[in-house]
Amino acid sequence: MMGWRKTERSLVMGLMVSVVVGLCLMPFLALVVGLLRTPAWTSMLSSLIGGGRVWSLLGKTVVLGVSVTIVALMVGVSLALFLATSDVLGRGVCLVAHLFPLFLPPFFSALGWFYLLVPPGTPAGSWHGNVLFSPLGMVLVLGLVYAPAVTGLTLLGLRGIDRAIEEAGLVTAPFRRVLFSVLLPLAWPSVALASLLVFALSVSELGVPSFLRVQTYPALLFSRLGGVHYAPGEAIALMVPLFVLALTLLAVERRVIGRRSFASLDVGGKGLRIHRLGPWRLPATVAVWTLAMLPSLPVFAITARSGLSGLRQAKQWIGPALENSLTVAFWAATLAVTIGLVLGHALARKRRFSGLADGLAMLGFIAPGALIGVGIIALWNHGATQFVYAGPAVLVVALVGRYAIVGSRTVAAAVSHTAPDFEDAAAASGSGYLRTLLRIVGPMHCRALVAAWLLTLVFCLRDLSTVVIIYPPGGDTLSVRIFTLEANGPPAAVAGLALIQVLTTAAILVAGLSLLRLGSRTARSGRRSTTGAVQNGIGSGPRSGNGTDGPPSAGDGSR
Repeated sequence: MMGWRKTERSLVMGLMVSVVVGLCLMPFLALVVGLLRTPAWTSMLSSLIGGGRVWSLLGKTVVLGVSVTIVALMVGVSLALFLATSDVLGRGVCLVAHLFPLFLPPFFSALGWFYLLVPPGTPAGSWHGNVLFSPLGMVLVLGLVYAPAVTGLTLLGLRGIDRAIEEAGLVTAPFRRVLFSVLLPLAWPSVALASLLVFALSVSELGVPSFLRVQTYPALLFSRLGGVHYAPGEAIALMVPLFVLALTLLAVERRVIGRRSFASLDVGGKGLRIHRLGPWRLPATVAVWTLAMLPSLPVFAITARSGLSGLRQAKQWIGPALENSLTVAFWAATLAVTIGLVLGHALARKRRFSGLADGLAMLGFIAPGALIGVGIIALWNHGATQFVYAGPAVLVVALVGRYAIVGSRTVAAAVSHTAPDFEDAAAASGSGYLRTLLRIVGPMHCRALVAAWLLTLVFCLRDLSTVVIIYPPGGDTLSVRIFTLEANGPPAAVAGLALIQVLTTAAILVAGLSLLRLGSRTARSGRRSTTGAVQNGIGSGPRSGNGTDGPPSAGDGSR
């Protein structure tokens, strides 16, 4: 029975690793093959890559990415420290309002800031308009867009710190010294992961620089595929620097962060001590709320610009875009979480080949969306695979490859903080690998699975850089529809379409949070039912134990 369990686990892991290779690695290999098949590819590559303009633009894009990361870190880490350790008023509501814009397409923020700073009737050449439509404006917009990601990850890292460590430090040192000498260094893996993700996302961003008319490397690439300078061969050649950049980011993540990035995210932690601010509580609350609400101001501007008239006009322009978005995001999230359950559990338990699969999934996430899109074209745009490429399935394939890491890392973060006692007891009772995964691991971590599915869903809904290159005719998602209409569509209709996506995302998040609360109660009852299942012998094989007919005793693996 144990031999079959290992064989079953190896077969399932082999299947999932093969899927991840096909989704996250094969598009890049297809790019290499496509480049080698391009006529005179060496001369074209040397003329494009060897030119100073390409490297200058890539360097500019990297500098902008670093600047965005610095702004996001300044805002996000500061907010996380106050929300995690102080008694500012309304911390929970403040955090939710702060995080919400992260789940919208980034160019919505640029659109909202445009409505705020350049309303109708603003004279041409106004200083605030000039600042917005500049590299500085792009840095500030994207910095505020991705600051909530830093806040959320830093908060999770701080919640994973044992409160006893803080209390021990406070015995001999003031809180300020403990904060900067103990707490922040312990939360460093989470902050480092946030920095890496913000840099990767900002470098690959297409919508914001296109809207603000800032030339970046992804915009140059997009012009070779979706603009007047259509040249797919040149697009593949221009992918080489982006691929090298993606591999460099992956090497940094594996070398510097690695498994510590999810092991430090204790989503069930009790949190640190809440320190009273005394007379500074009200000023600190005003400052925290002001900083936290900056990313949300564009959402209010879009709502005000649209109104009911914008929603009415949007009905004439929306077509099947919303249905396409929801359908594609649903299937992509479901498949990604299915993969994430297997790989996340294997990663937390340090199974063989789990690190390889995790690295490939991380490569799919941090690689620029345009790079993945061109790789999908090279891999699937053939006669034998038109059944995938010509329909919405190609979007599902691309999005699962891009966001599979969200599901696996979320599951790994939950599983890594629970002991494998129940799993071992089930194995001793004769339960197979899949049965244990579905009857033990799944129910115990139902909240993590719901959270992983919800996060993947909203990330798929907000995606633009990946799908804008590969969406089939009539298969454009709502974010793509808004992006393509922004330049020449009626302003009220554009604002109305954006408001529809805001309301849709808000409804999904509210429903998801309700499910998470329900899952909290289900998880507690699931632990009790899991104990009963193990005691009744859920496996089909003979029971083994310590000389008795019953299974060995198992402790509660949850903290």
